[in-house]
Amino acid sequence: MTDDGWEPPRILLAIDLVILTLRELELHILLVERGIEPYKGVMALPGGFLQHSEEDLVAAAHRELSEEAELDVEKLRLEHLGVYGAPGRDPRGRVVSVAYLAIAPRLPEPIAGTDAASARWQSVARVLSGDLELAFDHRRIVTDGVERARVKLEHTALATAFCGPTFTITDLQEVYEAVWGIPLDPRNFYRKVQKAEGFIVDVGSVRKAATGRPARLFTAGPYEVLYPPMVRPFESSSEKEQ
Repeated sequence: MTDDGWEPPRILLAIDLVILTLRELELHILLVERGIEPYKGVMALPGGFLQHSEEDLVAAAHRELSEEAELDVEKLRLEHLGVYGAPGRDPRGRVVSVAYLAIAPRLPEPIAGTDAASARWQSVARVLSGDLELAFDHRRIVTDGVERARVKLEHTALATAFCGPTFTITDLQEVYEAVWGIPLDPRNFYRKVQKAEGFIVDVGSVRKAATGRPARLFTAGPYEVLYPPMVRPFESSSEKEQ
């Protein structure tokens, strides 16, 4: 309390994690079923409160991910997503949450721990549509995380990580369609990929198809930043106009 009688509000600091991957060519997010109140039995992002005043935020994010889903945090590259602190977002009091994002291929099945009744991959489409209820303001955080991931595919070569060592243009297009959530015109997609310098490299071989012409094989190129970027088509415009 200050000399004039004003007392600062008690604010709790928490961590929330948006972990995204592709499963069967559909974008999925890691969610846990809450085993305690509030929102007991409701799906939520993995996360929780800092354990003590000296705990680092990223260390807390790694700890929560390990405790709630038993994922190998060393395989994930966490990046800061945002800070969420609207009054009333948590019925336990004034809680400010720092959210982190990771998007990575070939992540294993999670195993629930601590206060999570279960942990599993859920379709992002179900979450964004509102078909799957989420605790707190976690749908907003998921929405922001998915949009960040979609932007990353526009400006970086991240999509190649979700393909095999060699892949076809169609394989790469399927990754973009899964993350962006929209169908793409194959001819325009091919043209955009070829314009992005150092994005992919032709390995000089083909993959035979059951029908049609064999497809050329590529591998990830040397550049991580795409120029020009792979800009998403606007919903109001046709892919032809991009």
